Amino acid sequence: MMKKRRRGGPPACSCGRPGPAPPASRSAAWTGMGEAAAAPAVAIAVAEPRRRPRPPARAALLLLLGLGLLLRTGDCQLQTPCRIQKCTTDFVSLTSHLNPAIDGFDLEFCKALRAYAACTYRNSKVCRGNLVYHSAVLGISDLMSQRNCSKDGPTSSTNPEVTHDPCNYSSRTGAREHRGGEQTPPVYLFCGLFGDPHLRTFKDHFQTCKVEGAWPLIDNNYLSVQVTNVPVVPGSSATATNKITIIFKSYQDCTDQKVYQAVTDDLPAAFVDGTTSGGDGDTKSLRIVEKVSGKYVEMHARYIGTTVFVRQHGRYLTLAIRMPEELAMAYEESQDLQLCVNGCPSSERIDDSGHLPLPVMGQLPPHAGSTQPRSVYTLESATTKCHEKMLVKDIYFYSCVFDLLTTGDANFTAAAHSALQDVEVLHPRKERWHIFPNNGTGGFVKGSKLSVSLGLVCLILVAFL
Repeated sequence: MMKKRRRGGPPACSCGRPGPAPPASRSAAWTGMGEAAAAPAVAIAVAEPRRRPRPPARAALLLLLGLGLLLRTGDCQLQTPCRIQKCTTDFVSLTSHLNPAIDGFDLEFCKALRAYAACTYRNSKVCRGNLVYHSAVLGISDLMSQRNCSKDGPTSSTNPEVTHDPCNYSSRTGAREHRGGEQTPPVYLFCGLFGDPHLRTFKDHFQTCKVEGAWPLIDNNYLSVQVTNVPVVPGSSATATNKITIIFKSYQDCTDQKVYQAVTDDLPAAFVDGTTSGGDGDTKSLRIVEKVSGKYVEMHARYIGTTVFVRQHGRYLTLAIRMPEELAMAYEESQDLQLCVNGCPSSERIDDSGHLPLPVMGQLPPHAGSTQPRSVYTLESATTKCHEKMLVKDIYFYSCVFDLLTTGDANFTAAAHSALQDVEVLHPRKERWHIFPNNGTGGFVKGSKLSVSLGLVCLILVAFL
């Protein structure tokens, strides 16, 4: 004869009526969850030999309902971030489709139980005083014994608690795709600023601008980047960047707000507060890596899937950034002045729809004043100098020539070369690494000589076609 179970009641707490104390023994604790919770938990794993096994989906759902009722009515101290209900929900999602009549049920069920146990272990500290948590731990142990599950072994690969890292953007998007059944990977955007200064926007538009003073490159809900540009040579409207300020905004429990600032001859390998990373413990959801002391640093923000490169060449700075499109475009109307998003205002453009106004034989560019010293480079010598670093004559090559003719500073050659290298590392689409003048997005304005050459090429093509 079976002994009649004593009905359990909610634990005593300050926000409700007092109830009986929780069961003292292990079996009583599992029973104390209530018949609606305990019976399904046992039914998932074990059925009497002469009875037909209850479908695991129904049993698991009943287990969830029982735990949910206790969670809402039994424990009044759940203001702490105890996630035992999430662990239970994930366990249900992993076992609801399993069928005891199919081979491999025990293997998959044990994998789900181990994932459930791992989830409860990760919540052991914050759930220390939670009755539902302790009941779940005891119940998991009973089920593992009944199914002969070993404590060590593989866990369910589809378990969100195992694969989803809230401080890793790639992990978050992967988990979201799995839940939604979508397989489309996130889209990343690239923006770069270097030289005189030359801007490559998120839309792969290439511009050469003045933008003297402080200007926002990026200003969204997750990241802000501001650059300060100063005149390069007297009498010229050409400028270059001598200060960069980057603000990584606080995000959930992944990182507090971190500010990075670099100026000419001071390219630190730490944030302004002296730290080199953001996030607790070994998470390092945000970190700075020094590649070349005082010359080149990288910032990796895993929690927003963003990478930033900052370099110094000569007396000026360059910047390159890769960021997910959905985050880069998360901003308010008041934040629409972003050079990486919308490019430079037309009044600040030096180029003519992407075409650089270069001199033909070492003459001064049209935007230069009479007080500007003549560059030591001619068009031919500047072309030769840039060709030493860049074999492909794309817009980065022509920007190098433009900068040499404008400033006479050979450091701009290294700046253009490293900017192209950053594109090859950070830009997500290889076919867009190079931007060529012939596609109308940049290049020289060489006058009638270029027009005649193009005309002759067209005539030859027409004749042969």
